[in-house]
Amino acid sequence: MYKLFLFLLFPVLLSAQTQIVKGSVTDTENGKIPSADIKIYNLKNELIKALKTDADGYFSVEVSVDTIKITVNKTDYVPLEKTVDLQKNGEFLKIILKKKTLEIETVVMTKQKPVVTRKVDRLEFNVENSNVSSLNAWEILKKTPGVTMNNDVIAIKGGTGILVTINDKKVMLTGDELKNFLENTQGDEIKSVEVITNPPAKYEASGSAVLNIVMKKNKIEGYRGIVSSKYVQTQYAKGVVGISQYYKKDKFSLMGSYYRGFGTYYREGTDYVNYQEDQTRWVSTMNRKDKNKAQNTINFNAEYEIDSLTNLSLNYSGYFSPKSFGTYNVPTLIYNSQNIVESDYTTINDHESRTINNSLSFQADRKLNKKSSLSWISYFTGNNVDKYQNVLTYLNFAGETPREDNFLTQNKADVKLYSTQADYQWKDKKLEVESGVKYSFVKTKSMLDFSDNENGILQFRPEKSSMFDYKEHNFAVYSSLAYNLGKWNFKGGLRAEMTDLEGVVSEPYERNKNNYWNLFPTFYAQYSTESKHEFGFSYGKRISRPSYSWLNPAKSYYNLFSYYQGDPKLKATIIHNLNLTYSFKGWNLDLYYRKELYPSMEISFQEPSTNHLIYYFTNIEKGQAFGASLYKNFQVKPWWTVILSENLEHNENYFKGIDGLLYQNKVWNWVSNVSTSITLDKSSDWKVEAGHKYYSPGIQGTFRISGAWAAYFVMNRKFFDKKLEASFIFNDIFRTMGQKVSTKYANQDNYFLDYGDTQGFTFSLKFNFGNQSVKNAKTIKKTEEQDRL
Repeated sequence: MYKLFLFLLFPVLLSAQTQIVKGSVTDTENGKIPSADIKIYNLKNELIKALKTDADGYFSVEVSVDTIKITVNKTDYVPLEKTVDLQKNGEFLKIILKKKTLEIETVVMTKQKPVVTRKVDRLEFNVENSNVSSLNAWEILKKTPGVTMNNDVIAIKGGTGILVTINDKKVMLTGDELKNFLENTQGDEIKSVEVITNPPAKYEASGSAVLNIVMKKNKIEGYRGIVSSKYVQTQYAKGVVGISQYYKKDKFSLMGSYYRGFGTYYREGTDYVNYQEDQTRWVSTMNRKDKNKAQNTINFNAEYEIDSLTNLSLNYSGYFSPKSFGTYNVPTLIYNSQNIVESDYTTINDHESRTINNSLSFQADRKLNKKSSLSWISYFTGNNVDKYQNVLTYLNFAGETPREDNFLTQNKADVKLYSTQADYQWKDKKLEVESGVKYSFVKTKSMLDFSDNENGILQFRPEKSSMFDYKEHNFAVYSSLAYNLGKWNFKGGLRAEMTDLEGVVSEPYERNKNNYWNLFPTFYAQYSTESKHEFGFSYGKRISRPSYSWLNPAKSYYNLFSYYQGDPKLKATIIHNLNLTYSFKGWNLDLYYRKELYPSMEISFQEPSTNHLIYYFTNIEKGQAFGASLYKNFQVKPWWTVILSENLEHNENYFKGIDGLLYQNKVWNWVSNVSTSITLDKSSDWKVEAGHKYYSPGIQGTFRISGAWAAYFVMNRKFFDKKLEASFIFNDIFRTMGQKVSTKYANQDNYFLDYGDTQGFTFSLKFNFGNQSVKNAKTIKKTEEQDRL
């Protein structure tokens, strides 16, 4: 009977000794390591189980012993072996692997080369611990595959209007403000940059493509700070000084930064206008010099983890430029048909401007279970711009008595924006579902006061003044589905957006009201062979809504004979993107086609009856482009890297001229970027880089833009146990970035020469103090409407 009892009880006793051990394998920056080889042994060194981590770096194994020996191996990582007492250490093991380092005789490779990974819906440029991580975010974008910059305008495969996000959250700054923000974002905090040519349905439909900067996440407690300064010498000097501070304690993370920029900004330009009607040629030389003594950029992020499932985030960002000012002296010579100066006038433009941008956001994230999560965000943004100019003109026209003319303009613009949205995600190993809803409201008010001289007294002119009120409501819903079949990956989605807008102009009175729905489908497919060849296909439909300032019809005068004007009836541009991709052993090839319906852009035309040169925003009929983009990172030696980035495109723009006829502007455009970098020393992280950029002639609506090229040199080095970092950059070494922008059709014959003061050097210093393992708190989610401010 006793033996029978033991026999019946034996399975229970055996099961009591069996336990499931779970764990994760990550790198030192808490990055997931999939497909790591794991082997479990008992104390007799007998193999119990061999397995691999899943796509998220997790593993699970059943054992019937209390103490095990575990080994973990993964290519490019230091192997790990340890003995674990399961009774003391619990049933969840957190294993961290370190990266391998490679040394050669005198030159040491201290960082891995940037890795380009092709995913089903994007290209991922991994810069973490690479030879570009010492640069700032703006410089890293310049080196990202498929990204080109000409005159600080970001383009992807020839398309502009790029949406920049950080951790999938929109940065609510544009133009110079965005550049200033990214220049002060430390590259060693960036994990990767994602190039999303056809953004999935979860992204805003606005913009031709998305650049997503993925920041490292902080998992280590402590405090750290960075003090930095930068000196820039071009035609005139500029500088930036600032401080960033980071703190994490238990469930609370804080980040705060303040940067102050100052300096003098310069741009050279000469306008040439040929009038066929009276056989005259007008030549104006305008060298623009503006001073700004205080460009203040403030950022604050706070994150609190209520529990393991719930996070709360608060963000404030501000940009304050209290006064930018300058005086332009613009002489204009008027030549007759014999190329002799017969008339002239000189314009003195005394002006100043003020800019204030405030943004406040709140975000909540909640994990519903292991597979699903929910997030909600609301934000408010206010943007205020005030511009003043006093324009004095001395006229000396043939056959007329010399005279003076004087006018004043005061232009105020105020934009207020509110948005709220919620997103849901469900994900397992093979299937992923995303859905969301968003509402936003924008209100803008622009006022232009115009006064001119009458008998020596400045008089307000209501007929030349204007008030523009604009309101826009946007509502969006989306859903997407992704499915992983091993060698095949599929993803598809649909986004629906409703826009309700109303614009009212006071002088002359005009009311423009519109309401429309748009559907934005996306589809992706990717196939990977056993030999690591990757083939991809994607399609996406996008919309590009005009900036709010483009909708303002008030005439903003540069001088008596030239002004800028917006159009309240501007249509949103519909964009269709089609991509074929191929990747193998670091080679990345994209074949693409882009079609744009009613693209909006700035063009110019000359009016012979008044001799006015008018710049305005309008919709042209259509644009289309097809081309190929190629990227390859050559690791010639462990310490020597060569990067090749090429883009060849055929671009066509169709527009109606002022004579009502349809014209075609087309060109083959080639953009080339070749660079080489060398790591010289391990202990000081000493690197040098030299590169060359080339832009062949291009087009924009009626404009034809000449080619340009530039060479550059970069050197970085760290001192005092890498706490102090110094860098030197020499841009546009041979001063070759000047361009000619021309319009010539029907009776239109004008061009201007433009040079953006790109030749110069930058010297910067950055000092790190505190615990340098602490990274940035998570950046708050933003949106696309801010991109139109």
